[in-house]
Amino acid sequence: MADSARKCLKILCIHGYRQSASSCKDKLGAFRKSLKKLPLEFVYITAPNKIPKTITGEEAGPDNDEYGWWFSKPDDSYDPLSPTELCKGFDSSIDLIHKTFKEQGPFDGVFAFSQGACLASILCAMKDQGLLDFRFAILVAAFKSRSATHSNYYSDIISCPTLHVYGDTDSVIPKENSEDLVKCFANPMTLNHTGGHFVPAASQQKKVYLEFLGNFIDN
Repeated sequence: MADSARKCLKILCIHGYRQSASSCKDKLGAFRKSLKKLPLEFVYITAPNKIPKTITGEEAGPDNDEYGWWFSKPDDSYDPLSPTELCKGFDSSIDLIHKTFKEQGPFDGVFAFSQGACLASILCAMKDQGLLDFRFAILVAAFKSRSATHSNYYSDIISCPTLHVYGDTDSVIPKENSEDLVKCFANPMTLNHTGGHFVPAASQQKKVYLEFLGNFIDN
């Protein structure tokens, strides 16, 4: 069980589609720097499902470092906004999450981006069901899964404390999709920025992150 008296917050970072633990860590450099005054420890993991093709459709080379948490199409690709009956690789991802919690936890919170944030919304529902133990989640460019088998995770209001971050000009996950997910949570905190599909880390957003995370640090 996560220790609420622990001064350092241990946070599991869940990357977006076509990313990995290493690329996620690189992309979060500015975000981590903006929070350097807080006692935070970040743990990064890579999704178990390797993406077989590049964005251009060409076969990925041996140094391909692109992974996904599940696929929504028969050709092992992913469309975040189209309804589907498929969620290939999802069970493997959940197994990895449980393994990570067991071997590297306890975790105070989860930070997640895009498809990873969609997964994290499901983890929040699993927390409510007593299947995982953590205290909060920060969901950036998040959205409800369109896989039919995941609909049950959104059937009840989710009580896990959350900060939802989304951009006005996000062309990958439109703002309204993130706002639709917000409605699934009880007392969510939101951060609406003017940018697109990225993790904002300017001074204005920094204040919100500090306020949210400060609620979970024992002074």
